[in-house]
Amino acid sequence: MSDPHGLKRNIRILYALAFFQTFMLISPVLVPFFESLGMSLSEIFYLQAIYASVIVLLEAPSGYLADRFGRRAVLLIGALANGAGYLWLVFAEGFAGLVVFEVILGVAMSMMSGADLALLYDSERALQASEGEHNEGNSIAHMSSTKAFANGAGALLGGAMAMSSFDTIVQAQAAVSWICLLLAFVLVEPEQSDRDVATTRLDIGDIYRHLMKGDPVLRQVFLAIPVYNLFTFLVIWLIQPYWESRGLSLLVFGMLWFAQSIVVAVASHFGQSLERQRGAVFALALIGLLPVAGHFGMAWLDGWYGIAVSFILYVCRGLYQVILVNALNRRVPGRVRATVNSLTSLSFRFSFILTGPAVGYIAQHHGLAMALNILGVFSAVMFPLIMLPLIRSVRRLQNAATNTA
Repeated sequence: MSDPHGLKRNIRILYALAFFQTFMLISPVLVPFFESLGMSLSEIFYLQAIYASVIVLLEAPSGYLADRFGRRAVLLIGALANGAGYLWLVFAEGFAGLVVFEVILGVAMSMMSGADLALLYDSERALQASEGEHNEGNSIAHMSSTKAFANGAGALLGGAMAMSSFDTIVQAQAAVSWICLLLAFVLVEPEQSDRDVATTRLDIGDIYRHLMKGDPVLRQVFLAIPVYNLFTFLVIWLIQPYWESRGLSLLVFGMLWFAQSIVVAVASHFGQSLERQRGAVFALALIGLLPVAGHFGMAWLDGWYGIAVSFILYVCRGLYQVILVNALNRRVPGRVRATVNSLTSLSFRFSFILTGPAVGYIAQHHGLAMALNILGVFSAVMFPLIMLPLIRSVRRLQNAATNTA
């Protein structure tokens, strides 16, 4: 049986790893930084599509490697690539140099994205078995809010640093990124009660049956996560040009990015409470409708009114990261959990490859308002196609539980 003290330390280390992975000094000014290297908005979206393509190629294999050889080993590879990527950015020049940066960072993200969440869940499950503690949903909420607070703190500092020099930010970011590797070294792999040993061949058919032939709630949650991730992620790359169009300084960029990160953190922290107090149906409806209001509000409102409405999308981001992700992980066995988390990320990245360059082209050549209106239309269409079937399945599950009781 795994050592309870080691498991608790594992959880704290994973929170710290999540913090430093998302302590992004450069995030609030990344678009202006790329523009300072001669990139247009369309080229910036192309760079992100390349980044997403790398993740699409490696996401599922990385999840498979994590399930077969251990989460810690994959996290070590990802942390090493994360440090190498930001070190390269210090010297990167032109479109080709930034392509190399995005490729290395794509390797890092694909290795770390599913493995950290799976290791957190595995540690919680092992701790529950040894001590009877049960707080998996809280752990996911804490990790999500930790990432958001880290992103916000980095943004506040990065925005202030940007007033002097982009070079200073990039060098500091490179130094911070290596902390992830040090933390990954001290993680331990918990014993698994519901995962096959490493020498056992992972059954892809087993994954398919769990996702597509079993619980309808699981299937629909698996489809919903990449959709609502995409809607809120596209705006992340439009929000800085949106601020530029309002004539805001880079210092204000950092303040706004910090505020948005705090909104995500608060929404993540209270997401589970919202679901318990108001019900799953209310929480799901809120997640489905917030992107509609956020996109159209940004497109139609001027000045600070549009900026204020944009925070709606970050509330949605915080809620879905806890409510939908926790619903997914509760319903899949540990032996395939990292693979399933990687598949949701893969689906999201593939969707971005298809839509991101088009959104960037529209924003550059037809205006931000046109791009935001199109996103508003798509988010409105996705509500009856994706969210309503999930709400119906949850209602049927609740009715069945009531009748059984």
